[in-house]
Amino acid sequence: MNLKEKPFYLNDTDVEWVNKTVESLTDDEKIGQLFLPIGYSSEKGYLDKLIELGIGGLFYRPGDAQEVQQAYEYMQKNSKIPLLTAANLEDGGNGAATQGTAYGNQMAVAATNYSSDAYTLGEIAAKEGKTVGVNWGFSPVVDLDLNFRNPITNVRTYGSDVERVIRNAKQYIQAFHDNGMMTSIKHFPGDGVDERDQHLLTSVNSLSVTNWRKTFGRVYKELIDCGSKAVMIGHIAFPAYAGDTMPATLSPKLLQDLLRKELEFNGLTITDATPMVGFCAAMKRSEAVPFTIQAGCDMLLFNRVLEEDVQYMKEGLAKGILTKERLNEAVTRILATKASLGLHKSINHGTATFEDYKKEQYDLADKSITLVKDTQKMLPLTSNKNKRILLQVLGTFDSNTRVVEKVKAELEARDFEVTIYEPETNFFDLGTVESFSKEYDAVLYVANVQNASNQTVARIHWHTLFGLGNNMPWFVKEVPTALISFGNPYHLYDLPMVETVINAYCNYDHFIEMTVKKLTGESSFKGISPVNPFCENILLEELKNEN
Repeated sequence: MNLKEKPFYLNDTDVEWVNKTVESLTDDEKIGQLFLPIGYSSEKGYLDKLIELGIGGLFYRPGDAQEVQQAYEYMQKNSKIPLLTAANLEDGGNGAATQGTAYGNQMAVAATNYSSDAYTLGEIAAKEGKTVGVNWGFSPVVDLDLNFRNPITNVRTYGSDVERVIRNAKQYIQAFHDNGMMTSIKHFPGDGVDERDQHLLTSVNSLSVTNWRKTFGRVYKELIDCGSKAVMIGHIAFPAYAGDTMPATLSPKLLQDLLRKELEFNGLTITDATPMVGFCAAMKRSEAVPFTIQAGCDMLLFNRVLEEDVQYMKEGLAKGILTKERLNEAVTRILATKASLGLHKSINHGTATFEDYKKEQYDLADKSITLVKDTQKMLPLTSNKNKRILLQVLGTFDSNTRVVEKVKAELEARDFEVTIYEPETNFFDLGTVESFSKEYDAVLYVANVQNASNQTVARIHWHTLFGLGNNMPWFVKEVPTALISFGNPYHLYDLPMVETVINAYCNYDHFIEMTVKKLTGESSFKGISPVNPFCENILLEELKNEN
């Protein structure tokens, strides 16, 4: 560990602050620095308890900007050592505050084929995180979306191509550095091979070591050399290298031999959220909490119960599960990271104010929305030939009402007559094939299936009514039918019979507006798919066949 080298670049004065601070801390205070919990309240009584524990960092989910900013400012002003303050800034500033800009997810950015848009995403995310007191983005996601069945990587990634992921991630990281912020590339050793979610089990990167080095290894090496200060460690096994199925968060071989020695990463490591089953089910928590630090993680993210985890860490130190040498090394890296951000000198508490990025938002949507196919030559929709539209929303997400109402309003503003599908409750509501065909000039499926944690699939679920419901695509040869996905780009797996398919990647309003413009021919399609939307897993099969 050299604090004067990448990614810290500390001078003699900075190094002296780090070393003196480490020496001044008790073992309990050092243990406090290892924790980065999620904040559940902004009440001062709650914050004072966190301060008393001496935590090293804090994370808030998006809330009111002023409330988040004030909570972070209170914590920074009253903590003995400045905090690393984090947010998931994958899509923009909306990851830090509800008033932040929802620019677009990483796959939408990749679909423009301009890495400058990744810089714009990083710039917006960094500036808006900073304005509420955040100094650390848990982003970018640098997983490779090789398996279309994976429910958690998906549109959070820059796609399946190694070079595209590297290009975009470098631009995003540079934007953060230019704004005095730090990133955390994730989820080492790499997600997107398995079709399962590490929130629910220890998922597996099943590539050979040779093929891992050509793919995920190359991504991590390039971005480490680019200067990312932190790597987030996933609860993901890499058995070809480690020789077992332990998650990387509990694998000294993956953390020390692969990440530190082979990839030469000198910066900060942090676990992914430790309440995940992928972490909890691998080892007794009383042992796993101290062992993840001993194995090579420098900080522990989130808790089941913070006070209990702190006690587990103290007991682990007393029992020798965690050594004092390793504790000191972890705390040194934590403090060096803080010094590299200049937090020991001054802290920017932010102003909770935001700029207007509407131009950038619409530009991204315009360039990213992708026409996957239109073999029936249904487009553009016109109110002359497609006047009466049956609009069907697919998915069960809270945003459904907003999405379908926005699509309906945009179509009605263009003189279409829109009927929103209502699930039938009995067989008498179904009607005949002839009556259905005469009632509608087009059917528009709006898929609002978002990839999210703690779900086994990101697939379409039908209202079937014993196989007869009009939600199901039985009518594709009767009425022109199109599919728009405002999330998962792989719905052709469940809807191969639909001949007109558009991937819009995001369900934000600016994406909906631009999609309707493209549906009606007011704007051309410009996006290039960063993944194979025909769900063939060709790249993954090639890699596995080489194993």
